[in-house]
Amino acid sequence: MKDFILKSISFVFHPLIMPLLGVLFYFSKTPRFIPESVMKAKVFSIVILTIILPVLLFFLLKTINKVETIYLKKTKERLIPLLINCIIVTLILIRVMPPNEILELYYFFLGILCSTLACFILAAFKIKASIHMIAASGFFMFAVAIGIHYKININGTIALMMIILGAIATSRLHLKAHTNRELLIGLFTGLFPQLVFVNYWL
Repeated sequence: MKDFILKSISFVFHPLIMPLLGVLFYFSKTPRFIPESVMKAKVFSIVILTIILPVLLFFLLKTINKVETIYLKKTKERLIPLLINCIIVTLILIRVMPPNEILELYYFFLGILCSTLACFILAAFKIKASIHMIAASGFFMFAVAIGIHYKININGTIALMMIILGAIATSRLHLKAHTNRELLIGLFTGLFPQLVFVNYWL
């Protein structure tokens, strides 16, 4: 039962869903008026580009034996998926979340791009960072910044995200997917770009 729960945590809080959670969180908290049609279009685009497309590309890479599992356990098999993800996020920045529309989300995805590039560079040097922690900590920092920016109480979200971060770290350690060092590298790789870009919109 314990193994099932911890494996479920890694699956439910997979890095692919974190960009979508960031977008949904922003739309649920912002006091700005954004037409519902615009929000739906943005969410639909993010679902397609950050979840459905990467999953389809994963199965393609798996078919040609470039990756083994969706968790990308080896640094070598991370390189192509991370490079593809950089291209996808760049496309999002240009076509879906340009800076002249929703500045906060533009910098959120710019932070994601920087974290992904950093993870790619680390993988190229055979340094493994937890992609789960990168994604979750990036969303956590963005959520905190949104709370400060709009002066809203998100203590519940902060508490929940801290529990989730702890659960993800416990899950990855229990499954022997990462060491403490790899989790810490992932944590700071996700947090730092979001923290830096806060200065441009907060």
